[in-house]
Amino acid sequence: MPAFQRIIVTGVAALSLLVVVDAQSQRPPTSADTPFRVERLNPGLDAVISTDATLETLGDRFALTEGPVWVREAGGDGYLLFSDNAANVIYKWQRNRPLTVFLEKSGFTGTDISRVGAQTVAGRVPILLIGSNGLALDPQGRLVVTAMNDRTVYRLEADGKRTILADRFEGKRFNGPNDIVVATNGNVYFTDTVWGLRDADKDAARELPFSGFFLIKDGRVTLLGSDQGAPGRFANGITLSPDEKILYVTSGANRTMRYDVLPDGTIANGKLFVEHGSDGLRVDSLGNLYSSSGGTPGIVQITSPAGVPLGRLHLPQPMGEPRARVCATNLAFGDADNRGMYITACTHLFRTHIKVPGIRPAQPR
Repeated sequence: MPAFQRIIVTGVAALSLLVVVDAQSQRPPTSADTPFRVERLNPGLDAVISTDATLETLGDRFALTEGPVWVREAGGDGYLLFSDNAANVIYKWQRNRPLTVFLEKSGFTGTDISRVGAQTVAGRVPILLIGSNGLALDPQGRLVVTAMNDRTVYRLEADGKRTILADRFEGKRFNGPNDIVVATNGNVYFTDTVWGLRDADKDAARELPFSGFFLIKDGRVTLLGSDQGAPGRFANGITLSPDEKILYVTSGANRTMRYDVLPDGTIANGKLFVEHGSDGLRVDSLGNLYSSSGGTPGIVQITSPAGVPLGRLHLPQPMGEPRARVCATNLAFGDADNRGMYITACTHLFRTHIKVPGIRPAQPR
């Protein structure tokens, strides 16, 4: 989730739940709209995505989309699950079918929203960030969810029950679990930010005095890093390299760190990898890192494993009314060949196509 500036208003945030999945039914463009484009920064981009790639709009009336994950399906190419953080649901998108709600109350199971969820905007509409955020699959194909306002990381079982994997560190509740990645051995890595709290870092309900990123292994929670002593350097996006020997974590605005993963799942040798990335992270089969900008304008940068920026995907910016907020919160790879790139973009959901398969962490390739 992007570190949006909070806006103080009165009243309850209105949440837009209507979705348009037919690209032909979108609002007609205006002369002020900024179109989608692929910016080539290095010739190495040509092996990854074409500069004349197109972008498909799968939906454009969400509140704040996040945490996409592709789920394979026997006899078909599968479906996409993604959070609408303000609607407090997980949606299911499947080709040639209507959009449906996969899970209600995905991030906050309470009834009183008067003191939960940081506040931001969707276009001109004030919204509360009360729902689920990051989604991942474990090696058994079960969905693992960061519930920001329940302040937990849980696993969704086949019978619909929720198993809490973690809700505290050293007896203190998390601030708001955010992004997540699961390794093939079942280790769970996730980030924790203050966006699960109405007053963020000033909230009286805050128990952990820092934002950090953690490892869940064998039922035990280990702190891997935090922003203590480094204001503004909180972790948000997180992912693993294809061989799972490297952990990538964003560190505040426009910084992505690289860590070596040790045999016990902990990390060492942290260093700055690239000056980009504030939100979601993913990798492809060549080891290229895809980092999203978080807020507007929505940008996804592709960086080689050596840290060389290859190119950027600039998401379209519609300027008509009602005002949209097209950002770049996260992405996932899917379709039968893992070459479909699905991008959650606040009020929008997009899809484009890359030339190499993307990595679906913890899943067969």
